[in-house]
Amino acid sequence: MKENLKKYAVELIGTFFLVLTVACTGLLGNEGVIAPLAIASSLMIMVYAGGHISGGHYNPAVSLAAAIRGALEWKQLIPYFAAQIIGGAAAVYTFFIMAKGSIIVIEPGNFSIKGLLIAEFLFTFALCYVVLQTATTKNTSGNSYYGLAIGFTVLTGAFAVGGTLCAGAFNPAVGLSVGLLGLIPYSLVLWTVLANLLGGICAGIIFKMVYSEN
Repeated sequence: MKENLKKYAVELIGTFFLVLTVACTGLLGNEGVIAPLAIASSLMIMVYAGGHISGGHYNPAVSLAAAIRGALEWKQLIPYFAAQIIGGAAAVYTFFIMAKGSIIVIEPGNFSIKGLLIAEFLFTFALCYVVLQTATTKNTSGNSYYGLAIGFTVLTGAFAVGGTLCAGAFNPAVGLSVGLLGLIPYSLVLWTVLANLLGGICAGIIFKMVYSEN
C-alpha cells in the first residue's frame, strides 16, 4: 500500500506542474513559441523525475493505454486517474491564487467539434504510442531518451494543431483544467476528454498488435 501511495503522489505532483505550466503560459501573456516549449519541457522533466516510480504518466489517456498494454494493473487505473485529476485541479486553484490581478483576459478558443476530435485523437494517440514504445518495453529498457521523445511528441502536437484546431491538451486532466481556466468553452471539454481517451485506447490496442518482445 505504501508503494502505491508513492506512485499516486508522484502522479499528482507531475500533473500539478504540467497543468500549472499550461495555466501560467496560457494566461500570463506568454506569446509565440514560449507556451509549447515550456509545456513540453515541464512534461519531459517530470517524466524523468518520476518515471522510475510511477511510470511518469501524468495523463489518464496514457494510464489507460498502459493498462491495455499490460504495463499498469487495471486496479491501479482509477487511483491514477484520481491523482492526475486532483493534481490538475490543484494547479488551477494555485494559479488563480498566485496570479490574481495578473491574468490576461482572453476569448476562449472556439474550435469546430470535428477538427477538435480528430486533432486531439491523433496526437493523443501519438503521445500514448510513443510512451508505450519508449518507456514500457524490454527492447528499449534503460534508454535515456524516453523523456525527450515524450516531451517532443507534445511539442509537435502543440505546434501542429494547438490553438488552431484544438486546445492541444492530448490529456484528459489537461482538458478538464483548460476548461476550468477558461481557455476553452465548457461545451468543448467533454469532446476533448473523449478524444483523448479514445486516442489512449487505440494506442494500447495498436501497440499490442505491432510489438513483440525479442
